[in-house]
Amino acid sequence: MVNAERFSSILFLDIETVPQKQAFDELTDAEKELWVRKAEFLRKGELDTPATIYNRAGIYAEFGKIICISTGIIAEKDGQRNLRLKSFYGHDEKQLLEEFASLLNKHFSKPHHQLCAHNGKEFDFPFIARRMLIHGIKLPVILNTSGKKPWEVQHLDTMELWRFGDYKNFTPLNLLAHVLGIPSPKEDIDGSMVWFVYWKENNLERIVSYCRRDVVTVARIYLRMQGESTIPDESVLYAEEL
Repeated sequence: MVNAERFSSILFLDIETVPQKQAFDELTDAEKELWVRKAEFLRKGELDTPATIYNRAGIYAEFGKIICISTGIIAEKDGQRNLRLKSFYGHDEKQLLEEFASLLNKHFSKPHHQLCAHNGKEFDFPFIARRMLIHGIKLPVILNTSGKKPWEVQHLDTMELWRFGDYKNFTPLNLLAHVLGIPSPKEDIDGSMVWFVYWKENNLERIVSYCRRDVVTVARIYLRMQGESTIPDESVLYAEEL
């Protein structure tokens, strides 16, 4: 069993990313050339071109940007457990990254602190770190893995935990939630729709809500993996400060 103090040292998070520009045609000539080379890794058929698959550029830190980082911490008071959520979002990526870095530097800078996300080690954590470096933001200690031994890296990944050493296995968040009896976070949109909702619908709030649901799901999955009871909806709180 994991005690309350251990839970409060974990920051659960999820990010949402989109291509830096709405369409391929908006790129500079240099950017187009670079994307054409990168797009070769995404092509699945003859109909795929660098222009038609540019909406998937958000998966690469070199071509995408973060529009939302949602976070959550588990807290207990008088025997009552809750999940406190806070989101950093907006069109100004540098500003939201600076605000997120400030949170990490202020509240998650100790060796016992950890970050937790689903597929976080492959996507969320390195994506955030790369975008911070691109904007000239000094990496918070908890994100900086340079020179650290594997057991010194303060990152948890619910997908990795579910693998139990089986590196062939890839389990998306909604599938893992389903098999564990946890409500799916994909009740409105999923990751493939974020580009459209952001660039075509101009509905950032919808994306933020989706991102928050992912954080709630990750926290619930982690609790289940620790043999703990889940957090009910009425105990999920939205806060200005964690």
